[in-house]
Amino acid sequence: MNTFRRLLPYIRKHAIAFWAGMAAIFAARFFEAMIPMYVKEGIDGINDGQAAIGDGVTQLAQALDSLTAPVIGIVVCVIGQMTLTIGARILMRRIGMFTAYDLRNRLYQHLQRQGPAFFSDFSIGDLMARSINDIQLVRQILAYTIRMTFILLLTAVVGLVFMFSLSAELTLAILLPLPFIGGVAFFFSKRVYRESFAVQEGFSMLSTFVQENLNGIRTVQAMAQEPEETARFARINQHYTTINKRLFVTTSLLGSLMPTLSAGCMLIIIAYGSYLVQNGSITLGTLAAFFSYLTMVLWPVRDAGALVTQWQRGASGTSRVFEILDHEPEIRDRPTAAYPELTGEVEIQNLYYQYEGKDKYALENINLHVLPGETIAILGRIGSGKSTLLRLLARLLDPTRGEVLLNGHAIAEFPLAYLREQVCLVLQDPFLFADSLGDNITYDDPAREHDEIWESAEAAALAETIEGFNDGLHTLLGERGVTLSGGQKQRTALARGLIRMTPILILDDCFSAVDTETEEHILAGLKRIRAQETTLLVSHRVSTARHADRILVLEEGRIIEVGSHAELLEKGGFYADLEEAQRAMSRPVATVPAT
Repeated sequence: MNTFRRLLPYIRKHAIAFWAGMAAIFAARFFEAMIPMYVKEGIDGINDGQAAIGDGVTQLAQALDSLTAPVIGIVVCVIGQMTLTIGARILMRRIGMFTAYDLRNRLYQHLQRQGPAFFSDFSIGDLMARSINDIQLVRQILAYTIRMTFILLLTAVVGLVFMFSLSAELTLAILLPLPFIGGVAFFFSKRVYRESFAVQEGFSMLSTFVQENLNGIRTVQAMAQEPEETARFARINQHYTTINKRLFVTTSLLGSLMPTLSAGCMLIIIAYGSYLVQNGSITLGTLAAFFSYLTMVLWPVRDAGALVTQWQRGASGTSRVFEILDHEPEIRDRPTAAYPELTGEVEIQNLYYQYEGKDKYALENINLHVLPGETIAILGRIGSGKSTLLRLLARLLDPTRGEVLLNGHAIAEFPLAYLREQVCLVLQDPFLFADSLGDNITYDDPAREHDEIWESAEAAALAETIEGFNDGLHTLLGERGVTLSGGQKQRTALARGLIRMTPILILDDCFSAVDTETEEHILAGLKRIRAQETTLLVSHRVSTARHADRILVLEEGRIIEVGSHAELLEKGGFYADLEEAQRAMSRPVATVPAT
């Protein structure tokens, strides 16, 4: 019932089609129930006709004429039932198809709004399993399970009503074993749900393993771990097979029990019905009709196993889909008044950030004011909080305490869609799509002018690389840009960020895979095309930071130094020591002449 309640909004959306389908199902059941009545009329007519012919009261032709009406009635009922059943099936399947369409759209849009914590809790393979396999189970509920449930219930109810109209005594005798049969179905339903849920979880584990393993196939091959990974997959696959077999055993047992138990009703009607015919309480035609109605009543009993399985598998799939949809995004739009157009001014006031489950702050008492057009470099050891600070500026995270202000307004006052259009974040580990090189650069707007593409490519030191490809900008990249080197990937991602010309550009150590000469070319390009825009960049190289207007040095989440390249060298602190160490590493190594 909880599953049905969660799906009610989608059913209401197609209410006309749903109730039209239900009406067609009911009418089809009525036509189906009328067929045994015409059979009864025909059998009784044959019996009466045989007796009349034997007594010389009527002729054979006259007796046969009495069968015309039942035959016509049966034909009309069969055609009516078939037409209505086809119509109901089409309507319900359309509801299932469109609901699956709506759920996939809603789920995908919901995933777009989730933050880092969500994706650390749910793996990509698991989300793919829920988006495809579990939604398919939801579609099955609406397209098949609900329809079959109504068909079976209405069939049983209509059959019982007609049975009571023929013989209440025989009908009550048949109903005796039904409560026991219902108890067996209820007992198995909980077990089927548990095992179905386990199967869906197993499918998610399998999908996650395959997705992660194929993404890391280069590492697997480089480390010669193919046999170990194959063995791991075999273990996960065996687990998935085992829980599937367990579910199949349960559903097979339930499916075989239902027909066996329903056979008891058949024995009752044969034994007790024959007795009633013998003493004249019912006619032979009535007994024949009872067999037809018994088939209608026992059909739900025989199919209860399969129906319970469908409901419980659908319920497990529905609960897994809505588990994601019920997950509130970490970062949400907040109602606000009018907001100003961003010019690149950034101010951070008394900012603290602490990751969930950690006992210390990742950032502590951060204060900074960036003017429009400034370039700020951020340096620090690994784990000092550099990337966390950048994610707060792009509002991928919200501060634990303190504020981030853009043009004097709290960052939370800006709609996320607008904010992400105005603040561009380029990550150290770039993601490229399996598309052309040009389409990756113009990802935000495929209709960009050719000159814009080349200007950003030139600034990112990518133009020469593009010219070196036979297909130029039309060069197709493999998944995640597998056909490019690490430096080419970073420069492609940088060009994708530069082409947007946002008021604020954030570069998270995106020069780490390029050489110093190429880096100098990129920094010169940045200075040329972003002279009036704000740029914040993380780097581990002093050669990169020295081009910035100001340099921010972080240590254990705190700002320990701020100033220009010359000012920090004069202070003789962490930055000066880092500059000396990197300069020493870049000096040519003296060689001792051979003697």
